[in-house]
Amino acid sequence: MEGLTIDQIKVGDKTSVVKTIGESDVYLFAGITGDLNPAHTNQVAAEKTMFKGRIAHGILVSGFISTCLGMQLPGPGTIYLSQNTKFTAPVHIGDTITAEVEAIEVITEKNRVKFKTTCTNQDGKMVIDGEAVVMPPKKTV
Repeated sequence: MEGLTIDQIKVGDKTSVVKTIGESDVYLFAGITGDLNPAHTNQVAAEKTMFKGRIAHGILVSGFISTCLGMQLPGPGTIYLSQNTKFTAPVHIGDTITAEVEAIEVITEKNRVKFKTTCTNQDGKMVIDGEAVVMPPKKTV
């Protein structure tokens, strides 16, 4: 399975993935990363925060952008070079997130593509806004 090469990607190309954030997602991510911040793992403590309950790790949610880039557009073989991310709203357990990437610049001579990257919740509220630069896979002979 190979992703799209630079000559197959056009400005305006886009894709998305949808995922509902479950309790197990948050706990597994906390265990893998060691980020056991009570805002994510302790309901009683999190209720005292401005969010009034537990929220998902922002980096967990931004990982769905990686899914778009690494599995769909450009897809397998893509190397993720950079990501500028702004977390614009909290993601609560049970929220359904749509991550979307859209090609905004194709730099053929450097084999790079710049993408607008966003995540929105089930209400259409943007929770992540940013840009990514990737190196799509090279054409195989």
